This record gives sequence, C-alpha cells and structure tokens, in this order.
Amino acid sequence: MESNISTCAICNGDMRRGVGGSSFTADCSHQFHFRCVLASSTSQACPLCSARCRELPSFRSSKSTPPPPASRVPAQPFFRPKEPRVFDDDDPLVRPPRPLGDRHHSAAGSTSSSSSSGSIAVALNTHCEYSSLPRDATHENFAVLVHARAPGSGGVDAPPRARAPLDLVTVLDVSGSMVGSKLALLKQAMGFVVDSLGPADRLCVVSFSSGASRLMRLARMSESDGGGKALAKRAVESLAAGGGTNIGAALRKAAKVLDDRLHRNAVASVILLSDGQDTYTVPRRGQDADYDALVPPSFAYTGDGYRSAPVHTFGFGTDHDAAAMHTIAEATGGTFSFIENEADVQDAFAQCIGGLLSVAVQELRVDVACANTGVRVRSVSSGCYRSRIDEDGRAASIDVGELYADEERRFLLLMDVPRARVTSDVTHLMQVSCAYRDMATGLATNVDGEDAVVLRPSRAARLERSAEVDRERVRLEATDGIAAARAAAERGAHEEAVEILRKKQRAVARSAAARAGDSMCVELSRDLQEMRSRVADRRRYELSGRAYVLAGLSSHAQQRATSRQMSCDGETAGRRAEAGRGTTQISTASFSYMTPAMMDMLCWCSPRLHPLSPRSAHGRR
Repeated sequence: MESNISTCAICNGDMRRGVGGSSFTADCSHQFHFRCVLASSTSQACPLCSARCRELPSFRSSKSTPPPPASRVPAQPFFRPKEPRVFDDDDPLVRPPRPLGDRHHSAAGSTSSSSSSGSIAVALNTHCEYSSLPRDATHENFAVLVHARAPGSGGVDAPPRARAPLDLVTVLDVSGSMVGSKLALLKQAMGFVVDSLGPADRLCVVSFSSGASRLMRLARMSESDGGGKALAKRAVESLAAGGGTNIGAALRKAAKVLDDRLHRNAVASVILLSDGQDTYTVPRRGQDADYDALVPPSFAYTGDGYRSAPVHTFGFGTDHDAAAMHTIAEATGGTFSFIENEADVQDAFAQCIGGLLSVAVQELRVDVACANTGVRVRSVSSGCYRSRIDEDGRAASIDVGELYADEERRFLLLMDVPRARVTSDVTHLMQVSCAYRDMATGLATNVDGEDAVVLRPSRAARLERSAEVDRERVRLEATDGIAAARAAAERGAHEEAVEILRKKQRAVARSAAARAGDSMCVELSRDLQEMRSRVADRRRYELSGRAYVLAGLSSHAQQRATSRQMSCDGETAGRRAEAGRGTTQISTASFSYMTPAMMDMLCWCSPRLHPLSPRSAHGRR
C-alpha cells in the first residue's frame, strides 16, 4: 500500500512540515527540500526531469547546508550488520542443481526459426561469399560466414521457456559526486532491478566510496514480508553519498561475495556503476594507468568460453573513467555502457537485466572441420572471442561462452579453395558443429550445423556476393575504423580521427547491404556520424567521445547490445554543448544486437515510450 506522505524528489526524504527544512515546488510539480535544490541545481532546469523552470534556487555559496539524509524512512529500519570474515551466509537455492547429461541435435533440428518457434537447439548456418566458383581455378581468402543463433524464448502464445536463476551482485558508487539527483535516480533504477528478479534469483548489494561495504547477504528475491526483496529495497534506500572513489576495493568485495558463497546458481554476473575515477588502486591516469589492477583474479576472463562472472560496467555521467570501465568489462567478458543522460540509468539497467534473465546457452564452442582435402582455414574474425586454427589449417574453433535467448553471433572465416576435379560439380568446404550447455535443461548438448558447399561449374558465371557475407565485412571494417579513430584521438590527431570515420561511413553507404536498406548498415552509418562529432576536438572527446566510442567498440567486439545515447543532430551536438544548451538525445542500444528479452524489459521499464505488449508481460514472468 503506497504512502500519502510527500517526499523530496532528490533525496526521497520526508516533506511534511517541520521535517527536513523548507520545501520548493518546481514548475513541473516535482517537490524538493530547498537545500537539496541548492546542492544539486546547476541550471534553470528541474534536477529530476530537466524540465525548464522559470525560477529555481541557485547555488550561491560553496558552504551550503548539506541535504537531509538521502533515504526514505523504511517501514523497518535497515540495520547493517558487521561483515563476516567469510561471506558464506548466502541463501540456499530454490532447487538443487539438475543432473548433468547430454543430447545431440542434427542440422535438421537446427533451423533459423528459433525466435518464432522456440527452437530448443542452437541454430548453425553457413553462408559462402559466392554460391559458385569456376571449377578450374584456385581461390585464396574465400569468405565463409558461420552464423550461430541461441534458442528462442518462444512467441507470444508459447509457454515461457525455463530459464536459469541468476546470482547478481550490484556494485554502486556512492562517492560525494553522487549526491542529489544522481543518487535518487540510481535508487529508482535499483528498485526496478529488484522488482525484475524472480524468487529463484539472488541479489547482493555492494556500495563503495573511499571503501567498500556489503550492504546485504546474497539473498533470494522472495516476495514475502521480511524476504529478500524487502531487504534489498531497504538496503538501497539506506544509500548515502560521500567520500572518494575506490573501484578496486568494490570489485574485490564483489569477488569475495561470489567466491565465498556456499551455493551457486547457474548464472552469475556483476553490475558496476560509477560516475568517478579510481584514485586508490590506479593513482596514475591515461596511457600509463594499469587498469588491469582493478580486476580481481577470480573475475579475469581466461578466453576459453567460461566466465566466472562477467562484470557489466556503466559509466554514469561525463566524469567517469571510461578507459577503466571499458578495461574492466573487457577483462571479465562483460560489456561497457555509457549513461550520458543520467535520467536513462533505469533504461540501461533494464536492458542489461533483460539479457541476464534470459541466458539460454553457456560454454558454447563452435567447431569447424575442412571437408575437402585441399581446403585450408587462413583466418577467423571472431572479435573478443578466442579462436584457434590447427597448424595444418584443417580445423578451427571459437570459444563463445554465454548467449542470451535469440542472441546471434557471426564469424567470418577466410579459406583457401583448391581446383575441383573435372567430374566434380560441388566442393564441400567445411562441416560446422557446436557444443554447449543448455540452460533450460542443464544438459551438455551437441549440434551438427549446416555444411558449407559451393558449386563448381565448368564456366565462370556472373557472381553475386552473399548479402550476409557483405554485411559482416562492412561491420568488421567499420569496427576496425572505429578502433583506428580512437587511437588517433587518444594521441590528439582529431582531424585524422574524423577523416577515418568519414571514410568508413562512405564505405558503409556504398556497400550492397546498405543500398538494399539493411537496418544494421543504416544504424552503423548513423553511429559513425555520431562518433565523428564526438572526436572532432579534445574537449568533446574528453567530455563524451571516449566513452561513446568505447561503448561502441564493446558492443561490436561482443556482438551484444550496450547502452549509450545518440544526439539527434550529431553535427551540432558539440557546438550545442559548448554553448551550454545541452544536446537533444535519443536512446540507442546497438539495436542490431538487441534481443526480444531486452526489448521486453525496456518496454516494461518505460511503458510511456514503449507501450506494454502481451509479449512484454509474458516475458518477465
């Protein structure tokens, strides 16, 4: 039952007469403590919704009275017990782990219709650069695309597919710079996270400033009175800002929570949000900084497809250390997201949670074996995923690891193809298979995919390149360009960075996929345009360009959606920021990689922007 007590929109404190001091009501009807507005207001806009205000108290003195405690008085006070030496007090699991077994699927059961039919197996398909090659010629660097798609969650009318419960540790920055609206928005976003978790999921909240504290044990998110959800919400409401930023201590605390737990859900992950720069573990900044020192050994990703707990990092605002956050994500197999507009923090969390609550596959390994004696694998473009090629080039493998429901991965292989025999009409290039653990059943699963086969006519015909292969080439070349532009911007060559991105944007526009209206190419072109405006000079690059570019690289390396905001008018974004007028922004989350589960969670999170569909309501059960 909701309370009728009015609360401050910044600190969530009591607004009744005589409690918390004088009050102020903005034109948009949001209410604040007068001193909260003084502490957080930097412009003539509402600190919560950014609506223009005719009158707003301004910060006149650096010695203003601190705001009241940034917490709403809970029904039961939140007592923070002394931390135990060993974090083995986690709640037991809802059910014991499922017995392990195995099963096998043939290519016939591995179709590309998983998203609509709720397919129970990973779909493996191949696309050759050309459907036919002249019989009497050899071909070097012939491209073959391997496309893997995780099982789907089913359509609107399908029963929900079983999912693996989640162990989640949220690591939240409560340093002094988080005071005011930032902390209020973070609490609101965390409330959404708590509400999103099911009774089999477990959550632990870690806060950090100059040090790090575990606010609650790893608890099941039960709905009962005094259950895990109530405990988590009281822990979140107890957050108060103050102190420095010690990201290293925070991650060590999170690692201890997961390392010491007695029970283990099948899926584990960490969400790290920070708006500042670590000055404790990494005292030096820039190219000399050792950001790897921030990553606890148990979190480091070995590259073999197994991740103990990926850390998904969120840079909050424009003052965070994007290089540090990107390094942490990259080292652990997580993603880096840039929350430039602080009001978008809940959407960013929603997208991430939508993925974590739909993990369908773990320990995925894709294997390739050459079928013809003369075929050899030259190279594998696999982004951040470790790949291997045998010494003789006859086999290759890619360690992919974890996939969300309906999530896709594309890998481009370059191969040498020999001449065909006079009597041969086709050449079997390679056989594709994969092995993984199915999270719905707990079973070890093997799938035989679609063989790559090319026709060998006696005469050369007019060849048309595969749209799938062309699309992936465009994406890979653009990603290389983004990395090169970032390197140029880091050394101060901003004109060079802009020119690199301009050339890549033109190449995208000239591609056959773009001319055919491919949605990924359209998005990629817009993204490159946005990056051009953000790397144009040192000020813009330091303010938002580095973070925006790194979030893009994180997304393309993993082929997974990350959150960032794109200006409606990229060309003028920098000039508007310099003039102090801000930028008009729209939310973007690498829609080419967005999964239905992520979109469903965003719909639930922001029904005013995305009307809640039957699928959305169905997907979050």
